[in-house]
Amino acid sequence: MQKILVVGAGFAGAVYARMLAEGGYIVTVIDRRSHIGGNCFDYIHESGVRVHKYGPHLFHTSNHRVVAWLSQFTSWVDYNHRVVAKIDGDRLVPLPINRKTLNITLGLDLKTSEQVEEYLTNVSSKDDVISNAEDWLFANIGKKLTDLYFRPYTKKMWNLDLSDMDASVVKRINIRVDDDDRYFPLDTFQGMPAEGYTNLFEKIFEHERINVLTNIEFDKKMLPDYDFCFNSMPIDVFFDYEFGDLPYRSIKFHTKIVRIADAASEVTINYTDSGPYTRETWWHNIPNHHLFETGEVVCTVEEPCDYKENYMERYYPVKTHDRRYENVYQLYSNKAKELRNMQFIGRCGTYQYLDMHQVINQSLIGAAKWLTERQCK
Repeated sequence: MQKILVVGAGFAGAVYARMLAEGGYIVTVIDRRSHIGGNCFDYIHESGVRVHKYGPHLFHTSNHRVVAWLSQFTSWVDYNHRVVAKIDGDRLVPLPINRKTLNITLGLDLKTSEQVEEYLTNVSSKDDVISNAEDWLFANIGKKLTDLYFRPYTKKMWNLDLSDMDASVVKRINIRVDDDDRYFPLDTFQGMPAEGYTNLFEKIFEHERINVLTNIEFDKKMLPDYDFCFNSMPIDVFFDYEFGDLPYRSIKFHTKIVRIADAASEVTINYTDSGPYTRETWWHNIPNHHLFETGEVVCTVEEPCDYKENYMERYYPVKTHDRRYENVYQLYSNKAKELRNMQFIGRCGTYQYLDMHQVINQSLIGAAKWLTERQCK
């Protein structure tokens, strides 16, 4: 029976491991961290609140194949995520931008979607050439709203001006002309794993042909012991930075315990100022996250930084409008094609900015394709 090595116990690794184990392979999963779940890992804080160690992970998708696959391992609680932005010191307004945002921010009295569309058309740039994130925002919401809600936030999040960033980063933003203040209004499924992400991963890995080992760093010397390796480690690290390093942004998480009487009623509050922090998350306001009463709750404040300033913790691949880092990645990707018994997977393995459902979908497709190819040989 063939043996498979999976490097990384996040969603990419978990999906491949389960699919291959069900396909009859013996699978060993290793992770350099002390826990499973990758960046989705959550735990119960002493205050009685479930906390996501690496920032909020909010599941949303319109891909019901992904939902059906995950639902083998978890039940769900409904949750429609909402975000507010803090402006002028203490005013809170909905994000993404919708009719309420415009009326509150600009002192307008827009009553219909048609009036919102007309306003945005009048203030937006008429330039048809979209070469970067600034161009896209100017063409959709105009300069004033861009400079207020996105320029300072982007600078501290990415250490880049909007004019330097690829438009794909901001095209994920949903601009509303009605009062719908959900953060993911277009997705047909939104929910949270009823018992948390860590429990979900435990169920995925619960298979007689899967062995999970944590606190284990990948070493190329491991490869001869396995017939194939699915590797979610950073691809530039594997190749010893031969073509240069691929940059990532990271986050320093500052968690504080607060008396519940002093807690915010929102889940996520974004900071639009030029200070060092981007947002705060109040975990107890997410369904099934306030598990028992202690009189205290937890808030996490996020401070973006370069990954080299945060123990090499890679969260977000940097995407510039000139695609210079994608070009470097392509050199690594081409070199990886020469490897006979290894495939790179996941966000760091493929240098992509992916949501959870996208990682899962890619992994379901990739694992099924690999299994079919092996059956045909």
